[in-house]
Amino acid sequence: MAKKVMVSPLAGQWFQDSERALRDEIAERCKGITVVRKKNICAAVVPHAGYRYSGSVAAGVYLRISPQNLRRIIVMGPSHYVGMRNKISVPDATHYATPLGEIKADTEFIGRLRSLPFVTHQPESHMREHSDQIQLPLIQACLATNLPVVCMVCGQFDAGSLVEAAGGLRGLMDEGTLFVASSDFTHYGANYGYVPFKDEVFEKLETLDMGIFELFARKDLAGFMRYLDETGATVCGRDPLAFLMAMMPADAKVERTAYETSGQMTHDTRNSVSYIGALVAGSWSDPAKRKKAGVALGGGKLPDEDCTRLLKLARDTIVRALESGERAAAAAVPEHLTEGMQAVRGGFVTLHKRGDLRGCIGEIVPRREIWKAVREQALNAAFNDPRFPSLRKDELKEIDIEISILTPPRPVGSWREIEIGRHGMVLSKGGRSAVFLPQVAPEQGWGIEETLTHLALKAGLGAEDWREGAEFLVFEAQIAHERK
Repeated sequence: MAKKVMVSPLAGQWFQDSERALRDEIAERCKGITVVRKKNICAAVVPHAGYRYSGSVAAGVYLRISPQNLRRIIVMGPSHYVGMRNKISVPDATHYATPLGEIKADTEFIGRLRSLPFVTHQPESHMREHSDQIQLPLIQACLATNLPVVCMVCGQFDAGSLVEAAGGLRGLMDEGTLFVASSDFTHYGANYGYVPFKDEVFEKLETLDMGIFELFARKDLAGFMRYLDETGATVCGRDPLAFLMAMMPADAKVERTAYETSGQMTHDTRNSVSYIGALVAGSWSDPAKRKKAGVALGGGKLPDEDCTRLLKLARDTIVRALESGERAAAAAVPEHLTEGMQAVRGGFVTLHKRGDLRGCIGEIVPRREIWKAVREQALNAAFNDPRFPSLRKDELKEIDIEISILTPPRPVGSWREIEIGRHGMVLSKGGRSAVFLPQVAPEQGWGIEETLTHLALKAGLGAEDWREGAEFLVFEAQIAHERK
């Protein structure tokens, strides 16, 4: 492959344009940061403003990461200047150049990326973009490594397409990958068209930002998107953060490393941008290793015995939570884990009380072993479904549990391809989305158009909004239930 060098357009604007000056600038931002490097970091959140403003927060993230076990670094930043609906653009380059020298691009990984339908090369999206490339000198100076890097610019995704795309990208992640979500947080002030309050600015900004970050740390993707929509908070890296949340290992632990605002640095209460640094501790388990270990990545039916075991796990989890608390229940591990229980699948847990819905929560993207999904979603269906109060102990004997084990979602070109009774469906339009499991429409006696009307209303759209401009994912489900 011929060498293609992408020269950073940021030198002299976003950071110094000579090697000596740039190293001095970064060294200044590293002053006072004394940390121990951690080896179990799989992802990070790093701001991308000019180094004068967010350089210390950004450097503090990289200085806490050990490059020892890494094979590559992926940097995903938002597109600030070019609209790219449901697309990610990857530069056509073998090397990236900054004043600190060249960094090799991981062309083998990029080749695999390009097999994903949402990955493209849109040259204009890289001509002025800083969100990904501003990370490169920090990686060179703070990680002091020759690891190959993959830069990508993320367009504007609707919820359904993001979930599908994150599932595809998640399948490429392995234990040697560090994923960097490049994002600033709230942009406050008239300059950014966002002035939700005019007094106690920094206190209220911090409350707003910490609300966003808490949802991120909890991996609550739906809550995160809803909170940003409701508050209007201007988080420029919304999509990279959402991608990371959708891909994050189930047992990942998120640690905030720093929080600062440009307004406090410059004593300006009229306009301010917030910066948060964070580390994600965990491991991208290698898909090849999972296959060798006999763990299915999604597809065929699970044996009936495994479905029975999963139902028992769901009930035992709820019982344990009622007796000993949710934390104890969330940590419990079954005595025997079969191959089927370790299949990586999406799944929903549904509770019925005397035939009426009493809770239903789940996850569509296959991102962890199904027994772990059932354990967590059993707790969510019982205690965290916002439509219902928390389940009481005296109700348990009246509860029937149902588990839906899902195939990976896939897009369809039209709603006319959806088959009632076979397909579960995700409708997405204008940043809103909603899901129905395959059994919903038959249970209600709905046809396809009536089903989509109810689904649109569930998404907060108009009753007819599904007819034009909406996108659909479908999936199938193996259903196991306690009902006789």
